[in-house]
Amino acid sequence: MKKYTAFRIEKPRVSFLVDRKTALITGVLLLLTFITLVVSTALGTMKIHPIEVLKVLIGNGAEQYEVIIQSFRLPRNLIAILVGAAFGISGVIMQGIFRNPLASPDVIGITGGASVAAVVFVTVFEKTSIHLLPFIAFFGAALMALLIYLLAWKKGVTPLRLVLIGVGMDFATKALVTLFLVISHIHLTSKAKVWLTGTIYGTTWDNVIMMFLWMVVLIPLAFVFGRNVNVQQLGDEIATGVGSQLQRHRIILLSISVALAGSAIAFGGTIAFVGLLAPHIARKLVGPSFGGLLPVAALVGAITVMVADLIARTAFAPMDLPVGIFTSSIGAPFFIYLLYKNRNQ
Repeated sequence: MKKYTAFRIEKPRVSFLVDRKTALITGVLLLLTFITLVVSTALGTMKIHPIEVLKVLIGNGAEQYEVIIQSFRLPRNLIAILVGAAFGISGVIMQGIFRNPLASPDVIGITGGASVAAVVFVTVFEKTSIHLLPFIAFFGAALMALLIYLLAWKKGVTPLRLVLIGVGMDFATKALVTLFLVISHIHLTSKAKVWLTGTIYGTTWDNVIMMFLWMVVLIPLAFVFGRNVNVQQLGDEIATGVGSQLQRHRIILLSISVALAGSAIAFGGTIAFVGLLAPHIARKLVGPSFGGLLPVAALVGAITVMVADLIARTAFAPMDLPVGIFTSSIGAPFFIYLLYKNRNQ
């Protein structure tokens, strides 16, 4: 049986190969994502039969369920899908361009930059509208990425320097966050702590639409420029030798990764370890080819955040816990495992 299926379009002239195994796994994950969405929407303080959820989704549901599903549960689950997918793709890109299995937005300082900006906004500008918080967090993530890149620049940027400086900046941001939490008022500290843990509580359709618009722009760009990552995996010298514009592609890919991570942080808070977990699970499923990794990592990230949020709001009801607690409880042991596995590298 052929491993690949060829697709050709005459106008415009486009041709590409699709790995059948990757296509099958992607299809299965899409189905799992939809099933998880329906189940998560059905469960809560008021349990709704999944059939009723499906009826509401197609516009034929009962009125008593429409408000709960359309106004509260569905926006929250959709933002979980978008945030998880953004973290998954961002992690794949970072691990690819850094050639480091430990690279992810929350390990190399991108999440830390967003955290500092958000905590300063919450604790210093407490009278400013809280609706500006997503934009402030995104700005902090982008500014930190730029600072890391500038500090790592020395006649070009190498993956090792980026990782080392990123890890160092991450520790610096944690110190700044702690400082602002200590010197701020207690009611502001609790508000900032909830956001730092990672939460999608109170998501609205406006949040979903804004996040979706980011994804519509950034995901196609990730696919277009992501093919350069396969060449970069061979090393800087070989990539340059075969004609790859290494530094230009690295800047573009890092910008896409930061934009994805920044948008996810902006609307979901600092949900930890999804950007680290999803790429590794995807790599186990479909191998190292970047074209297959992107959709699979996106779907794995989406399912991870949805399941974690479902546990967060149902396991300890009526308390609604931050989703980041449960992603961290899975991610921290996995991070230790990766450190142990790569201890001799």
